Amino acid sequence: MTDERMGDALWDALERLPRGGGVVFRHYGLAPAERRALFAKVLKVARRRRLVLIRAGAQPMRGESGAHGAYGPGLRTAPAHSRREAIAALRAGAHALFVSPAFPTRSHPGARALGRVRFGRLVQGLGVPVIALGGMDPRMAASLRPFGTYGWAAIDAWTGAKG
Repeated sequence: MTDERMGDALWDALERLPRGGGVVFRHYGLAPAERRALFAKVLKVARRRRLVLIRAGAQPMRGESGAHGAYGPGLRTAPAHSRREAIAALRAGAHALFVSPAFPTRSHPGARALGRVRFGRLVQGLGVPVIALGGMDPRMAASLRPFGTYGWAAIDAWTGAKG
């Protein structure tokens, strides 16, 4: 997941992602032309590193592999904060779900985290890849592996930022 808080740490984070990993490009606060220009730069790195690049937001981006939380060609992912949201996203055609917040996170201060038990109940039997989000790092990701998570997403874990 990207956003403005990353600053120049974005570039190091992209280099640290494992090949075949993915990036959900957010950067909602940028003006449209600036957002497209930054997306184009991220796309160059993503292609070189063989990363899947998905855009969030309504505005399509040239070269995107899909859309997060929006309609578009290619891979469609959606956020899910509850079982009801997860089912609705699947009915709307989501290919994968970002389930959050798994644990407390700086991105949503004060939001009630799911924790392991509620996370496990939420994702049980969904039948699509589930990506854990919220307070994630390698240790927290490992704690959710018994629930069949496909992977995990983060901002701070890739930039070295601390709560």
